[in-house]
Parts: sequence; C-alpha cells; structure tokens
Amino acid sequence: MLELFPEGFEEHGGEGGALELAAYTNAAGEERIWQAFGGAAASDVEEDWQDRWRQFHKPVRVGSLWIGPPWETPDEGATAVVIDPGRAFGTGGHPTTQLCLELLEGEERGSVLDVGCGSGVLSIAAAKLGFDPIVALDFDPQAVEATLRNADENGVVVDVALADLREEALPTAKLGLANIAADAVVALGPKLRTARAITSGYLVSDEPELEGFRRERRIQSGGWAADLHVRQ
Repeated sequence: MLELFPEGFEEHGGEGGALELAAYTNAAGEERIWQAFGGAAASDVEEDWQDRWRQFHKPVRVGSLWIGPPWETPDEGATAVVIDPGRAFGTGGHPTTQLCLELLEGEERGSVLDVGCGSGVLSIAAAKLGFDPIVALDFDPQAVEATLRNADENGVVVDVALADLREEALPTAKLGLANIAADAVVALGPKLRTARAITSGYLVSDEPELEGFRRERRIQSGGWAADLHVRQ
C-alpha cells in the first residue's frame, strides 16, 4: 500500500481482529489494488471527503491558552495559539503537548530553547505567554518549515533552525523544552545548557534521567507524563 499510495491511506479495524486498508483513489488506482492484492472492495465516497480530516483536529484549552486549527474560533479572552495541522508533529491535541503547556505556563518568563519543535506549538505558545527570545530546533526540514509558517501566522518571532541534536552544540537558554521520546531526553541531558527544563513525549512508566538536573515536578494525563527538571 505504501508503494501504491505513498501520499497516504487509512487503516481500519475489521471483524475478528482483521485490518482493513483504504485508499481514496480513482479507477486506475482501484485497478492497481486488484493487480497487487487479487481483489478489493470499492465504494463511492461523499463529496466532502477531502475536508473530513478536519473533524479530527479540535481545539483544546490549557489554562489561559487556546490551541486550535485556523477553521475554529478561539475562546473569548483566551490566548490563542493557531496551529495549522501539517506533516510536522504537534497540533496541541496530544496529552504530552498539553502537559508541557501546563508546566510552561507556570514558569518565570525568559529565554527558551525548544528542542524538536515539530509544528512549533510549544515555541509559539511560549512567545504568546511572554517568553523571549525563543530558539526552536528540529532535524526535520518539514518541521522547520511548519514552525516558521505557524509562527508567522500567529504574529510571533521564533528563531527556527535545522539542527542534528546528536552532533551539534545547543545554545544557552533559561528554559529548555523537549517533547520527544524518553531515550532522546536521556541523550539530550549532557548537551542541554539551560537552568530548567520541561520534558515529555513518554509514558508514565518511563522515568528518563536528565544528566545534571534533578526532577522537581511530574504531572501526568492519560498514561503520559511530563517532568520539570532543575539544574543541580
């Protein structure tokens, strides 16, 4: 299916634990499926199929912050962070993002380093909350592009750069943000040059140690965890 439809397809759970794979295509694509798999079921789709993916992206509230897509209306009086869902990770809907934002809102304002910025949601939220300056790094060019675009659309300034965190030195900041995997958090520790750090991207069962820091606070939601670390 990846070879036939590299632009994407859907997975659905079927009866008896079976997995159904579905692609939006035309007659030529249906013929390719038949040739590859020896059979397929076809049905017409509704005219609005191209826009139905939007139903999966709903706004969320985290304290004073409203995070949502551009087709939704922000809550009155909330600090709006408008994120256009794209190929980069981070729309605000995942518990790890919300946990990071909850910890972020309680931090003293200052400089921020966002490691693995994804869509830029954490960097943009930090800017909206009054943190400055903000540096956002990611190894994925699509993430850098998404962060630049979303920052511009939100009217905030974020210094975004492409960087391989395994090879390059990290800039100094007062607060570090890293919503990444647990093993990546551990690897980040020796390279991080911040006074404090907020990390997430892992389950409650994971307890990554950040070298040179002590964990001051942990919060959790839906089986996911986020930690606030203070340099020792």
